[in-house]
Amino acid sequence: MINGAHAIIYSTDADADRAFLKDLLATPSADAGGGWLILGLPPAEIAVHPAEAGGRQELYLMCADVNALVASLAARGVPCAPVSDQRWGLLTEVTLPSGAKLGVYEPRHARPAAAEAPRAARTVRKEKAAKRKPPAAKKKAGKKKAGKKRR
Repeated sequence: MINGAHAIIYSTDADADRAFLKDLLATPSADAGGGWLILGLPPAEIAVHPAEAGGRQELYLMCADVNALVASLAARGVPCAPVSDQRWGLLTEVTLPSGAKLGVYEPRHARPAAAEAPRAARTVRKEKAAKRKPPAAKKKAGKKKAGKKRR
């Protein structure tokens, strides 16, 4: 079962772009070793568009207010393309430290509910077991309830 997605941005200055995205996304990250920082992403979605020739993928980040994001980045000296009004949302491109462009948009289209990643059955069983009261606690709780009913 699919439980997530992994996107790759190829960069001529990977360290600078990683540091920038870590700050921009403000999500948990993990060091996979050797300087390979893996950044967590907010909930994601995938769309399939018709095309004459297949095989191309694109990555866009989404935000609730693209104009506020552009203003915030401009205050930090991060260049962005002018916001363009598309029928599906408001679009800009953020310039990464390497000079690469990363699309960011404020969606106008319907959005699916965020999917939860499936957890291993073993983890679910452990959580359920931790929530159960020990048998002695159940008996004591039952006696207290019985005593209250008698009064």
